[in-house]
Amino acid sequence: MDIAVNILLTIATAATPLLVAAIGELVVERSGVLNLGVEGMMIMGAVAGFGASYLTGSPWAGLLAAMVVGALFSLLFAVMTLSLATNQVATGLSLTLLGLGLSGMMGTGFVGLPGERLPYLYIPFLSDLPVVGKLLFGQDPVFYISIALTAAVAWFLFRTRAGLTLRSIGDSHTSAHALGIKVIRYRYLAVLFGGACAGLAGGQLSLVYTPQWVENMSAGRGWIALALVVFASWRPWRVFAGAYIFGMIWIGQLHVQAIDLQQFAGAPWLLYKVMELLKSLPSQYLAMLPYLATIVVLVLISRNKRLTMMNTPASLGQPFVPDR
Repeated sequence: MDIAVNILLTIATAATPLLVAAIGELVVERSGVLNLGVEGMMIMGAVAGFGASYLTGSPWAGLLAAMVVGALFSLLFAVMTLSLATNQVATGLSLTLLGLGLSGMMGTGFVGLPGERLPYLYIPFLSDLPVVGKLLFGQDPVFYISIALTAAVAWFLFRTRAGLTLRSIGDSHTSAHALGIKVIRYRYLAVLFGGACAGLAGGQLSLVYTPQWVENMSAGRGWIALALVVFASWRPWRVFAGAYIFGMIWIGQLHVQAIDLQQFAGAPWLLYKVMELLKSLPSQYLAMLPYLATIVVLVLISRNKRLTMMNTPASLGQPFVPDR
């Protein structure tokens, strides 16, 4: 039971940055903006979070710095794509490359240094309950923030006037502008929110998941977050489910590499053979599983055009220049 609880805890920790980054990107894409710079914002948030926590001795300061840097990076993207009407795909890719290179340069002095870990929540009695105590009342703060963000975004998009306005901009920015809606203002706010979420996700990596700085430690999670938005057909609670599925795949491949086949000696023959096959695979193949799952999911979704078009913002990725 203890092993199962620990595995579930690590799955939640691995899924949290995916969920936070994907929820932020969902809001951005609902406004009609396609931001492919999530990976760059995440890695910048990771280095900023670690650096601020190391220099101040406070992981909370690191978490705040990660969000601020992520938002500032997204502001650069917003100025380029919304004010100067540059190509969103090219700008997002450039931002990712800039973030990967700049974070490596900024983090040179932090390599190998011990980090400050965010404290885990502890509630007397509740945190001591068997199984559910650690899972529900003993997690890190970002875990609870991710769930609150998911609920808040779902409520905002489908229960508020501002959320309806944002979705209308994503569906037709021209019609929204004709009705007097400040399209650029809404998109700026959406992009800044998405950048802050990506920075928060990066901060979770360097302050919770692995409390240290390692170059390129985001390891493609920003791209998986982008795929999650499409996988969830732009629905917040589906993003939540998808993040935990991918988190399970991510942690599962790590546990398979470290598994002892003797533990399955008395298991059914088929299960033992499956575990034996997985154990015999090179670790590089197992490490590919999260990315392979991402490709498979995108291929399957692309085959169903009705599912793809059902919730896709019609103005996604299209530049908007208001009439003067």
